Amino acid sequence: MSGRAKPSLAERSTLGHYRIDRQLGRGAMGAVYLGTDLHTGNTVALKALALAAEFKGAELEDARQRFFREAETAGRLRHPDIVKILGAGEQDGTAYVAMEYLSGHDLQCHTDPTALLSVPAVLQIGIRVADALAYAHSHGVVHRDVKPANVMVDADTGMVKITDFGIACIADASRTRTGVILGTPSFMSPEQLSGQRVDGRTDLYSLGVMLFQLLTGRLPHQGEAMARLLNAIVNEPAADIRSLRDELPEALAHVVARLLSKLPEARHADGWQVANELRLAADLTNPADSPASKAQAFATTVSLPRADPSHNRPL
Repeated sequence: MSGRAKPSLAERSTLGHYRIDRQLGRGAMGAVYLGTDLHTGNTVALKALALAAEFKGAELEDARQRFFREAETAGRLRHPDIVKILGAGEQDGTAYVAMEYLSGHDLQCHTDPTALLSVPAVLQIGIRVADALAYAHSHGVVHRDVKPANVMVDADTGMVKITDFGIACIADASRTRTGVILGTPSFMSPEQLSGQRVDGRTDLYSLGVMLFQLLTGRLPHQGEAMARLLNAIVNEPAADIRSLRDELPEALAHVVARLLSKLPEARHADGWQVANELRLAADLTNPADSPASKAQAFATTVSLPRADPSHNRPL
């Protein structure tokens, strides 16, 4: 007699000691849920990845080990602008990460040309993301998927949080195995697209793409055909942001251009250097502002209509 079939993720009510309350979104490799920690009663966000559906045999075991290694490393990060990982586990081929639940919304809605944030707000967000990336890189953690959808903000509280540390490694493994890029490659560095070994400077390139899009409402490289897009990212220089928005200061344009350098060694040495240059650009943008008013720039300038509160999008 055959054993009882294991329930699918859609049929589950729990993952480990976390209750699944409702689905918040779904992506190529899994889903994100609103959940409850049954030990503490706290609300959490659960990222579930269907490893058994994506990998088989030895590749599944390798993906599982990679997932837990990355999740454990990312779980040690303690920075105010990095989402806190509360736990990780695996159940019947489904790997999951429990994270603090965040109010607010991600930055994706502010890449629309009709809903751009003010320049001071973008600068404040960029400074905080750069500082957080520098902290993570100093602890040996590379994000690999920095983009607007993975940065949560809340104007009411002034929150800025990078999400999904430790998750992108599975997408990288799947891409290596299949040769197919999951999702958009627009935020991937040239070396990442080429399958080379990456370090923190690949995240800095992605930060440059994100700043370019938040400031102009456009990506630095675009192409209807995937091959054309990949060739542009690897070989063609990005436009000067001032050619799309001429009131932007030269100092800011210089920072973005350096972040988008094709060669990692031509970019900034680390995120702290990026943050310092963005602070200088902020001084030039608002020379009359006091330090106190600059600290409040994010909260006071993000007054656009907000998306429905939810956690960051799934893979």
